[in-house]
Amino acid sequence: MQHLLGNIKISIPDKIYIKDPETSELGKKILEHSILLIDEIGFENFTFKKLGLRINSNESSIYRYFESKHKLLLYLTSWYWSWLEYQLVIETYSIQNQLTKLEKVIEVVTRAVTKDSNFTHINEILLYKIIVNEGPKSYLTKNVDAENKEGYFTVYKRLISRIQETITSIHPKYPYALSLASTLLEGAIHQHYLKEHFPTLTSADSETSITQYFNQLVKNAIK
Repeated sequence: MQHLLGNIKISIPDKIYIKDPETSELGKKILEHSILLIDEIGFENFTFKKLGLRINSNESSIYRYFESKHKLLLYLTSWYWSWLEYQLVIETYSIQNQLTKLEKVIEVVTRAVTKDSNFTHINEILLYKIIVNEGPKSYLTKNVDAENKEGYFTVYKRLISRIQETITSIHPKYPYALSLASTLLEGAIHQHYLKEHFPTLTSADSETSITQYFNQLVKNAIK
């Protein structure tokens, strides 16, 4: 177990940032308060000037870490995907039965997020709210293809590949495993969005969970 966990870390593609914010107290403060501020006012209204005022730092000091707020959003979304991958590995490493493992993967990907005390400067609950409400803005851009070539979405794609591998371990000849894996990951986020903002457009409620829905969807697809 310790050897396995030693290989898991919250790693972010280094081209996203100028200076790794995890290497300094100011950098961690930027991450902590950017999450709080984006959750409070939304990404469109978020600026480095406002963040600087929040943390009592010059706006220019933030630019030493990120060249734009878009890069900061890419960092936050990549951090979340890496953290989710970390959860998947920890919670499935000892499961031998592949169907049980798939059920755990679906649970981890679709459940409501709780606070992780291992990362005190990151509020995972608020970060997930940003993923649900603002996350697509990190890739729904004109430059997405160029950024993909630069490796900005490596963590996101690796996470989907892990889900795909779990699906194919049960049904090796299932031809749509990658599509099903990406549908699971993105669909869970979309269902949480609908549940929060358009509850009449989703079956998720106090009696039917998003996890239950995707358990049925995925199992029926590969049976």
